[in-house]
Amino acid sequence: MKFLNAIEEWIITLLIGAATVITFLAVIHRYGSGFPIPVVQDLLISIDMTWAQELTIILFVWMAKFGAAYGVRTGIHVGVDVLINKLSPSKRFKFIVFGLLAGALFTGIIATVGGMFVWENGAHYSVFNVLGLKTEGVLEGPVTVDLEWPTWVVYAAIPLGSGLMCFRFLQVCWAFIQTGELPHHDESHVEGVDAESGDWDDAPDPSPVHPLDLRDATRPSGVQK
Repeated sequence: MKFLNAIEEWIITLLIGAATVITFLAVIHRYGSGFPIPVVQDLLISIDMTWAQELTIILFVWMAKFGAAYGVRTGIHVGVDVLINKLSPSKRFKFIVFGLLAGALFTGIIATVGGMFVWENGAHYSVFNVLGLKTEGVLEGPVTVDLEWPTWVVYAAIPLGSGLMCFRFLQVCWAFIQTGELPHHDESHVEGVDAESGDWDDAPDPSPVHPLDLRDATRPSGVQK
């Protein structure tokens, strides 16, 4: 899974980095074109950057979908678990498993429906066209306004990102069943920076419960093993 984790993190990093650079250049271009500087103003005006906003939006959409999957894996999604943590160990275990499986089911449905939409919105035509198959009666699909990219390329973020989220939900659920622990994100921890003392160690998940311990938690009092 380390390879998949690295790919996921690299995709998010490259997307947000590209969006940041493009936005910066677009702002410089917009304001620089307004200054009457000989040669420079004419050069900036001659450069067409009307596509920058559309591309930035596309990059952020893709980043959000893959970032959501990253959030499931690392436990950084906001959740209200005050009542869950006050339940008995056995009930807490069942509620958490139910919630994770519900998340997997929901994202799985979104990935399936999104994949069908992308296929019918132009991906079908593009794949058949590349493979040299007949495309008669197959919808070619619209293109974006500025970049004139096939819109199915943009919408592909939905099935891919949601599919990855579904996998992450199942991954976290299986790890929780095996260990009784959920991924915990420490806001004070900076990736790649080691704490100088033990005071910054990641705090454990509240009341972690191993599944095997539930047998004792649910056994009536007075009953021996």
